[in-house]
Amino acid sequence: MAAFERRGAEVVHAPAIRIAAAADDACITSDTLAIIAARPDILLATTSYGIRRWFEAADAAGVGHELTDTLVHSSILVRGPKARGAVRAAGLDDDGMSDEETTKSLVDYVLRDGAAGKTIAVQLHGFTDQPQLERLVAAGATVLTVAPYRWLLPEDSARVLRLVDLICAGGVDAVTFTSAPAVMALFGVADSIGRLEELQDAFSETVVAAAVGPVTAGPLLAAGLAPIVPERFRMGALIKLVCDHLEQQRVLRLDTRFGPVELRGRLFSLAGAQTTLPPSSLTLLRVLLAAGGTVTSRASLTATLPEMQDDHAVDVAISRLRQALPEPGLVATVIKRGYRIDV
Repeated sequence: MAAFERRGAEVVHAPAIRIAAAADDACITSDTLAIIAARPDILLATTSYGIRRWFEAADAAGVGHELTDTLVHSSILVRGPKARGAVRAAGLDDDGMSDEETTKSLVDYVLRDGAAGKTIAVQLHGFTDQPQLERLVAAGATVLTVAPYRWLLPEDSARVLRLVDLICAGGVDAVTFTSAPAVMALFGVADSIGRLEELQDAFSETVVAAAVGPVTAGPLLAAGLAPIVPERFRMGALIKLVCDHLEQQRVLRLDTRFGPVELRGRLFSLAGAQTTLPPSSLTLLRVLLAAGGTVTSRASLTATLPEMQDDHAVDVAISRLRQALPEPGLVATVIKRGYRIDV
């Protein structure tokens, strides 16, 4: 949040999911004992938190030393640098990292050397990629898993419901996603209130979806959306990409009779005067600016905001927009046709 705010952005924070410990540590202990008994040839470590949580649970159950002694003799492959750090913090060394920091590429790494006859332990994260486990089994491996944590919906859904409203109304310029479960949770919340199609349309037309990496982007791509993804799958790279993209692609500028105007997010500027617009006015102004001074009909404006049911509602909304602008005359009425920016 602070990184975006330092760049002048207004941030809406609405977690769609939360991490929680496994529902029953007894299950973790049982899975851990099975892995210790099997003495796996390979351990696939997928997340930093998962490795830390696993060893904490093992220590609490009194089998931490046994787990470490077992994994010393395993070939440990990590999904990314954070998982590598957790493995090393546990006093172990890894033997390699996946090429693309995804579970799929981690499994590709194993299959390149052959998995037939091998026993492979997999530390699962909150979103289990079942097809990748099936690939290992199909290749002849014995697969054991442990799930140290899980994803849950937030205890208070008010903020994520507000986010759905903002996305559908075009009240945000971009939404950043850092995990695939968060994407699916947001879609699930929108679907539960009958706004999934509207939300996905917004991501297709007015709101940028940004994913930290290809795994996170997966559910967006499956929905027919085209998220932006940084070349390096890191938060810093994601923040820079979003800022650069919005600066280059999402700032609307137009020369008008009253001087040059610029719409940057919610901030509207006209010849040095600035104002911050509410969501409905922002949506209408975006449509009018995009038209470049040509007439936009009342019907077209109605289609942008579902809450406007008739021409009178459009007229009222335009009146509010004018009141919010430094120069009300910027939005001109074209009798019996609609509205336009006065260029």
